[in-house]
Amino acid sequence: MPGKIIVSFLFFLISLSSFAQEPVDKDALQKQREQLKKDIAKTEQELIQTQKTTKVNVGQLSLINKKLDLQGNVVDNINGEIKSLTDNIYLSQLEINKIRRILDTLKVEYGKSMVYAYKNSNNYDFLNFIFSANSFNDAIKRIAYLKSYRTYREMQADNIVKTEAILEDKIIQLSENKKTKGEVLNEKDKELAKLQKQREEKAIIVNQLKGKQKELLAQVKEKRKQDAKIKNAITAMIRREMEIARAEAAKKEKDRLAALKKNKTENTVNTKEKETAEKNTKPTPTAIKPGSVLVSSEADKALNESFEKNKGILPWPVDGYVIYKYGLNQLPGGIDYYEQGVNIGTKIGAPVKVVFEGEVTLVSYIGEQQAVFVKHGKYFTVYSNLGSANVKRGDKVGNGQVIGAAGVNDEGQGAVEFILMKESDFINPQTWLKH
Repeated sequence: MPGKIIVSFLFFLISLSSFAQEPVDKDALQKQREQLKKDIAKTEQELIQTQKTTKVNVGQLSLINKKLDLQGNVVDNINGEIKSLTDNIYLSQLEINKIRRILDTLKVEYGKSMVYAYKNSNNYDFLNFIFSANSFNDAIKRIAYLKSYRTYREMQADNIVKTEAILEDKIIQLSENKKTKGEVLNEKDKELAKLQKQREEKAIIVNQLKGKQKELLAQVKEKRKQDAKIKNAITAMIRREMEIARAEAAKKEKDRLAALKKNKTENTVNTKEKETAEKNTKPTPTAIKPGSVLVSSEADKALNESFEKNKGILPWPVDGYVIYKYGLNQLPGGIDYYEQGVNIGTKIGAPVKVVFEGEVTLVSYIGEQQAVFVKHGKYFTVYSNLGSANVKRGDKVGNGQVIGAAGVNDEGQGAVEFILMKESDFINPQTWLKH
């Protein structure tokens, strides 16, 4: 009998352990949602400021698109919480049903044991059960059995009390989850209403931009001309940097050969050493493999490696929002524009900072605005459409150093164009900047 008691008790504990349930990570979801709402509020303020200072433009369309994306993320976040709560409610209901079945079984078993105890509660029967033993040891075992049976009944009663408490907690938890789900569903309705309103705002901006098709097309054509000028300046600058690097490499090689020749005339060497010296003094090609000419020194190599390690975490050159993303941008009215960097809307005169340490290789006017070119090993960053620049060619610049101020674009907005190149190839700067 005691063995059966232990087995029954272990089964009971295992059954209760199966009720353990992962809690809904409400805090994480709500923190994420609050951050999204802060980002939406910031974007809304930027949009309001843009609408105050300029007429409808591509920047406003970019901001409303950003708002829509953020608002969609809020709705997705709420849907995630609703799903978690729905799953939690379903599992809680299953647990409650299971606990009730176990509780019913415990009560039935306890009732049977109480009936059995009542029927055998006569002192005569108790003593007769003990004294009818065949031996003293058998009598001791019967006494132990009776004690175990009494303990079993007490354990049954205790299990019933504990199970009822667990059931009550689960019912309360279920009720709270249902209440929370109702509140979250109401919040979702409000956020969906905001999303619909923002879609209507976007439709208005798109229609207005379509109405100024000629003006928009003229702006895009002008921007393409500016892009061509920047590209030409970049090409010339990189060609010059490569020529400088090759010249420096050739000078180093020339100095090395001169030192070897001097060493040969000053020292007496044996035949083997002469052969080695003659071999070493033979001119070697000065041309450096493509891709390495810009990182020929140890300092350049270290800088280049450090820059590459910071991919995805480089700071943005200016606070603001994306007007034109890298690559193809499709504007209302079927106008396509290919951006060779990323065009960032910001406040006029906002400080522009270099994203990584390096050396200024060029400061040039592109139209009425200025551009700063910075070398980071075999990588170059370009900061264009600056109203002013406060660095010059040859300056060493550190991380986050202010190199100029944001200028004005053709739509009257503050804007900076940020370009990233690997030698002479344009690459997507947004994959390198902090997300």
